[in-house]
Amino acid sequence: MTSTQTANGITGYGGYVPRLRMQRAAIAAAHSWMAPGLRGLAKGQRAFCSWDEDSVTMAVEAARDALDSRARDGIGSLVLASTRPPFSDLQGASIVAGALDLRSDIATLEVGQSQRAGVSALLAQLRASQGNTLLIASDHPSAKPASTQEVSYGAGAAAFTLGSEKVIAELIGHASQVNVFVDHFRAADSQHDYYWEERWIRDEGYAKIVPATMKAALANAKVTAPEVQHFILASSLKDTASMVAKRCGIEVTAVADSLDSTCGYAGSAHPLLMLAHTLEKAKPGEVIVLVGFGQGCDVVVLRATDAITSFKPRRGVSGAVADAQTHEAYLRMLSYDNGIDLEWGMRGEKQVKTALTEQYRSAHQLAAFTAGKCTCCGAVQFPQLAYCVNPECLAPSEKFTRTHLFDEPAQVFTYTADWLSYHPSPPLYVGFVQFDIGARLLMEVVDVGQQGLDVGTPLRMVFRVKDVDKARGYPRYFWKATPISA
Repeated sequence: MTSTQTANGITGYGGYVPRLRMQRAAIAAAHSWMAPGLRGLAKGQRAFCSWDEDSVTMAVEAARDALDSRARDGIGSLVLASTRPPFSDLQGASIVAGALDLRSDIATLEVGQSQRAGVSALLAQLRASQGNTLLIASDHPSAKPASTQEVSYGAGAAAFTLGSEKVIAELIGHASQVNVFVDHFRAADSQHDYYWEERWIRDEGYAKIVPATMKAALANAKVTAPEVQHFILASSLKDTASMVAKRCGIEVTAVADSLDSTCGYAGSAHPLLMLAHTLEKAKPGEVIVLVGFGQGCDVVVLRATDAITSFKPRRGVSGAVADAQTHEAYLRMLSYDNGIDLEWGMRGEKQVKTALTEQYRSAHQLAAFTAGKCTCCGAVQFPQLAYCVNPECLAPSEKFTRTHLFDEPAQVFTYTADWLSYHPSPPLYVGFVQFDIGARLLMEVVDVGQQGLDVGTPLRMVFRVKDVDKARGYPRYFWKATPISA
């Protein structure tokens, strides 16, 4: 075990949970012919990624929630934690940095390989105390159909800004322990996790490893168990946090909301998602204990400062959880997770190879959705061209200034619902989006709920997978529009 103290802390937070939720009863009903016992777990709903969401897109949305309108120039590094990166050899953190339009001279890093990757990354950055860091954990664990994990899993992301100014939660202690306790694993070429017996995981893993590390962390922080107001331990096994809290002498009332009934377990991102949710209601002076479990344990002890009352995320985890579209079509979730190979017809065979040279040349526009604003006539255009599109202006591009469209208010100008073109989530909603600042773009609209679309429907922009080159395994990212109301 290790222990030192630092003055660095959390300066902001945010979260993201996919809008799509699956009724657990629908999952259990689909498997009732061979696994009737799943009905006992069929309460509430779990989040699941749409076909165009992954750990990168969720990370961008969580970071936007944490950063909101704050200046981004001061961020010196970005760390992304996930066990489900979209690439084995292409850095997702750099894609996230591009979408957020961070400085090009920041350091980027990815960590993974364990369910405690998110907590470990947070602890490492707090101990390093090196400038302002954007730390993001994003995950969408995948389970084999008819397993208990399929019912309990979810998806989500959490983001934190770290630094030494306007700290809202400071690190007051910590402890770590390494232990190759294999409660589950996923082979390098496997899609799903393989789990061992649940009772053994609880009794030999959580019940012994966490309390020992907790004792060292609380001693390092010079606080006692009854002084802990918020205890965060994420697990896909129900009631694990309450069991461990009782063993450690922490009041059961201090156990944080697991978000199980609305989100499900979001893998390595889940402890930090719970932390972002907890910070929404923490009061100055309160002690927060965060546990990361997986091949050992990390325990982080934080104390909320007076500044916590002055920070608010854009909508927070609570807002993301409330922004839900509930589904009962189980095969939809299975298809989005590549768990079933459907016949999409010949239109689905279309090749979408990405021209990497053009993607690189236009990166400044595509990644951060950057339009050009003519300083002569005020016209806003995307993509930027060599001359102003206003026929009465025609000013050269040197007269343009950069402006991002991703946070600009917009609404539906025209739309169509296309059932003939191939789309992984039919129908394909596409139409012109009218931005309040004057830009008008032909865009794809996603996550359209039962209320549908209409001219004038308010929209917001989301970072998503534009399409997937299945032959070469390359997802291309871009911005899409979605109705503000779920």
